[in-house]
Amino acid sequence: MKDQDHPARHGVVLALLVVLAGCASKAPAPAERSGQAGAQAVPAAAVAGKDQYVVKKGDTLHSIALDHGLDYRELAAWNNIENPNRILVGQVLRTRPPGSAAAGDTVVVRPVVSTAAVEQRSLSAGGDLLKREPKAGKEPYSEQALARALAPPKPVEPVSVAKVESRPEARAEVKAESKPESKATAANEEKPADAASGSEDVTWSWPAGGKVIGTFSEGGNKGIDIGGKAGDAVLAAGAGKVVYSGTGLRGYGKLVIVKHNNTYLTAYAHNQNILVKEGQTVVKGQKIAEMGNTDADQVKLHFEIRRQGKPIDPLKQLPPRG
Repeated sequence: MKDQDHPARHGVVLALLVVLAGCASKAPAPAERSGQAGAQAVPAAAVAGKDQYVVKKGDTLHSIALDHGLDYRELAAWNNIENPNRILVGQVLRTRPPGSAAAGDTVVVRPVVSTAAVEQRSLSAGGDLLKREPKAGKEPYSEQALARALAPPKPVEPVSVAKVESRPEARAEVKAESKPESKATAANEEKPADAASGSEDVTWSWPAGGKVIGTFSEGGNKGIDIGGKAGDAVLAAGAGKVVYSGTGLRGYGKLVIVKHNNTYLTAYAHNQNILVKEGQTVVKGQKIAEMGNTDADQVKLHFEIRRQGKPIDPLKQLPPRG
């Protein structure tokens, strides 16, 4: 009897092994971890849309901000970046404030106009009149009482504001008092510092007194190089606000970036000492640094002018030397 049960037991064991093997084949594959712990995974083939930028190898938030004419702190805030020193290759960054219209887009705001007039009717208009005795019972029902109840109310005296708006002389007085003030206020708020009236052009001055030893070239030198001695004064080429002060851009050494308005910013590189802080307002000709050779092969000032983030030739903007 035991010999007959032996093959049956083998069959049961074999069936269990087949079931277990099938379950094991359905186990989930291990998840792949990002190369940087705690960083948000970004698709390798990310594509930037309008007013966006895809981070490339070697980029820093500071270099991206410089190439787009932005303050790196604004760029970090727009993209919810807590650590400006940590961005991922392939990450898509917005280069305009959230909710702003794209460049060249025009937003047209039109009032809502109703095509159908709103008709007002009395509750008793149309159909047979509902005749009922007053709830309080103060007056017995009669045709005369009903007529008095349905009589139109006396016209209400319009409020004084309506009268003021309806009088032409009053409207003239309101316009005379408010219009010039609002225009003046708007003009003062929109006018950029050190910019010509009606434009964002800047009246430039030379950032250093040395000899030009390197000129601007498309795809090569993004500015000019001015020679000098260690400690020579580096001056702000125009009034503005310091948006960067530090060593975060490779190849620039100790760097100062000044934003003059929404169009122009200037960069001053290879300094020995920096004399201004981020967020500080400077005036044209103010000493902001001392010339040096940080991250350079000799003492010099590397000076750039950028229009909307794009480098342009400073020699075409600076005044001629005597």
